[in-house]
Amino acid sequence: MQKSNDQKSYFLRYLSLAPVLAVISISVAFSTWAFFNYFLPDLLFHPMP
Repeated sequence: MQKSNDQKSYFLRYLSLAPVLAVISISVAFSTWAFFNYFLPDLLFHPMP
């Protein structure tokens, strides 16, 4: 049973690493930007009538 506890602690330590947090935050920011541009596109490509 001790191995399972060690694996959980190593997994939590892995999730708290800076590169992992950076990739997650960049992907969330890009996804937000992509959805925003999908629903409210730039007026350069979709001019108002």
